[in-house]
Amino acid sequence: MRIHCKIVAIAVCFGVFLLLYFFGGNAADEPPLKEVANVKEKHFQSFNHIEDIAPAKEAKQTNEEPQKPPKLIRKEPKLSSRGGGNVIAKTRQKSEVGRPGSKVTQAEDVMHLAVVACGNRLDETLNMVKSALLFSIKKIKFHIFAEEDLAEQFEKGFSQWPQKVSSRFHYSIYPITFSVGNADEWKKLFKPCAAQRLFLPVILKDVDSLLYVDTDVLFLRPMDDIWKFLKAFNSTQLAAMAPEHEIPKIGWYSRFARHPFYGVTGVNSGVMLMNLTRIRSTLFRNSMIASGLSWENLLHPLYQKYKNHITWGDQDLLNIIFHYNPECLYIFPCQWNYRPDHCMYGSNCKAAEEEGVSILHGNRGVYHDDKQPAFRVVYDAIREYPFEENLFQSLFYPLQTKFLDTVNTLCGRIPQVFLKQIEKTMRAVYEKKVVRRVRPPHE
Repeated sequence: MRIHCKIVAIAVCFGVFLLLYFFGGNAADEPPLKEVANVKEKHFQSFNHIEDIAPAKEAKQTNEEPQKPPKLIRKEPKLSSRGGGNVIAKTRQKSEVGRPGSKVTQAEDVMHLAVVACGNRLDETLNMVKSALLFSIKKIKFHIFAEEDLAEQFEKGFSQWPQKVSSRFHYSIYPITFSVGNADEWKKLFKPCAAQRLFLPVILKDVDSLLYVDTDVLFLRPMDDIWKFLKAFNSTQLAAMAPEHEIPKIGWYSRFARHPFYGVTGVNSGVMLMNLTRIRSTLFRNSMIASGLSWENLLHPLYQKYKNHITWGDQDLLNIIFHYNPECLYIFPCQWNYRPDHCMYGSNCKAAEEEGVSILHGNRGVYHDDKQPAFRVVYDAIREYPFEENLFQSLFYPLQTKFLDTVNTLCGRIPQVFLKQIEKTMRAVYEKKVVRRVRPPHE
């Protein structure tokens, strides 16, 4: 009996041992529950880092199924600081005094406009900027080169504009600087500081393309339209200007120039569209060195050679450069740089007669005297227009009324030349606003 009990006890102990061994072995093969939770937590956290997931996902797709051909997606060009210019950083305008090459970060399609202001050109420049903002569609980055005492006045002027207007542009103010030669000599060339425009490709190294205008320029249609000429350039063209005159017999260069100039009548540099990237990378033919010179290395020796033969300063130097490099220049019609010369000797800009003036250039000081009142009427109408008022009631109708007083003058006798394009532009702005307001909500 005792032997039987011992056998039973041994069998029971052995069975318990086997059970413990069986369950203990299976449990050892499974990870602890806490560790499983940690792995899942890490897995979900990794979805917050798309850059880490994307390569693994692509590898998985490659193993499981053949890779599909990529879809062709048409994208609008994304302009960086080297693909059309700096971009808007904030919805407010902000000055960046004395920071050449300062960048803005938000990727956006922006147009670049440069102007040089010295002396008493503050009001003219502010009016030019105002005219550009009234009609343009894309945002604009203004590069303002000014004397030190004008910098604060520009900031004060811009700060008085409505926030809705300020959000549509950005600006930087730069000191007057010349990278080669005698700065005082450059500064006094023709008009004060006008030679600064020659050094824009050297100073604005992070800007790809740029429109330069004189302070006495007014936009009567969107700047976007002249900006489109950049796409019309062929592979050799790197700048665009309008002819100095339409009729060689009464043109200044064809009658009086003592230096080489472009084409038959020369070109006027008051409105100059530039591909700065191409300018910086081109070697220009000249009459001094057969191998050609870069833009920066060409300016000073060219000036030294011709300084006793030029009358219009930097414009004459540009004419000399493009006389030897005509394939580099694109010529746009006279309506894009309409000056008193186009009407004071009789109307000689056919494009303006047909389509109206696109950009008005009031050289000869006509905005501030009574020699050509048609120009002054346009200048005063834009200056007196209150931002955000109705364009027709507060700008076009007063302009149209004041123009009646100029019809007996040389330039005012064809009013449609001045009024046709600005009326067309205002109608386009008005229709855009109306369509936007009456458009039904999305379902």
